Amino acid sequence: MLFRLIKQAPLTEKVASQDGFIYLYRAMKFIGWIPPKEGLLRYVYFSWTLMAFGWYTVYLPLGFLGSYITQIKLFTPGEFLTSLQVCISAYGCSTKVIIIYSQLWRLIKARELLDKLDVRCSSLEEREKIHRIVARCNHVVLIFAIIYSSYSVSIYLSSVLSGHPPYQLYNPFLDWHDGTLNLWIVSTFEFMVLMGAAVQNLLPDTYTLVYGLILRTHLELLNGRISKLRTNPEMTEDENYEELVNCVLDHKLILEYCALIRPVISGTIFIQFLLIGCELGLTYINLFFFSDLWTGFSSVVYIVAILLETFPFCYICNLIIDDCEALAHAIFQSNWIGSSPRYQSTLFYFLHNVQQPIVFIAGGILPISMSSNISVAKFAFSVITIVQQINLADKLKTD
Repeated sequence: MLFRLIKQAPLTEKVASQDGFIYLYRAMKFIGWIPPKEGLLRYVYFSWTLMAFGWYTVYLPLGFLGSYITQIKLFTPGEFLTSLQVCISAYGCSTKVIIIYSQLWRLIKARELLDKLDVRCSSLEEREKIHRIVARCNHVVLIFAIIYSSYSVSIYLSSVLSGHPPYQLYNPFLDWHDGTLNLWIVSTFEFMVLMGAAVQNLLPDTYTLVYGLILRTHLELLNGRISKLRTNPEMTEDENYEELVNCVLDHKLILEYCALIRPVISGTIFIQFLLIGCELGLTYINLFFFSDLWTGFSSVVYIVAILLETFPFCYICNLIIDDCEALAHAIFQSNWIGSSPRYQSTLFYFLHNVQQPIVFIAGGILPISMSSNISVAKFAFSVITIVQQINLADKLKTD
């Protein structure tokens, strides 16, 4: 029953679109983002919030910097690249966390808007789609959690078995070189910090998917309602007009939902676009030139995690554009011929608004799409090419 929410609930149960955010918001509560509304626990919870931000958002990035200043000569090339790729990710994650936490009210308000859209989901077919997407959203969060925790566990075990802490973060209290016990203590401490950071990094990488999947579902439901306009012979012209107005209002709510989440998505995806090329490039170099079996496995898991940060949502954004185009086709192909002038004028107004697709822009510069994602990922392969050319030039000089 622990993972009950990843299975589609039967239609006999009442399920709302907000239920698709349960795992996501549980992670937010765990990491200290959503305090109780009142009471003494609210102030106790704020102390946990400060602690979480202190360890995962502040100490982790600065710990990497401190280790580079004090212990840079002790790193092997493989250890340094493993540390550097996560260091870049840590700084990016801290920036994304600050963006999301400062605008968390937007995400909460957008989620609450879904209750108004759910009111229109009365048929069994529509309810079944809501049930399906709720299970899928919770499933997505769980899959990301498994992948991120697998990377943390694998890098922890591979590092300790190799005789050094995972990232050799700056620790002024214990020196891991002073015996096996200190090595395990320092490594376990870094593992706990890394697991907390993994949960924190999970939130920027999954909220876009959850909000995007819910958005696509309600666009699909709206498409179905539009296709059924003026198909019931028992409805009067006034009742048909009221159904059309309700569809217009539903589309307006969807646009309001997008307007709320757009600034948050714009900032976090822009940061990720800036980092993905560097992260992939460093990981490929580490994998191809300096990895053993264990660190190679960790690098492969890390590459999967990096690709999951942008690829799925970019793909969803492409599908959302297609959904908007399908809405326009559904309106034009609906049974509007022979309707009243009032109905037709409202329909044409609706068609004009729907023809403007829902687009998300990263940082106000790059459209979030598959083409943009591929463009920024190409940088990683260019880094590999440069390194290979340098190695080839060194070999030629040696020969």
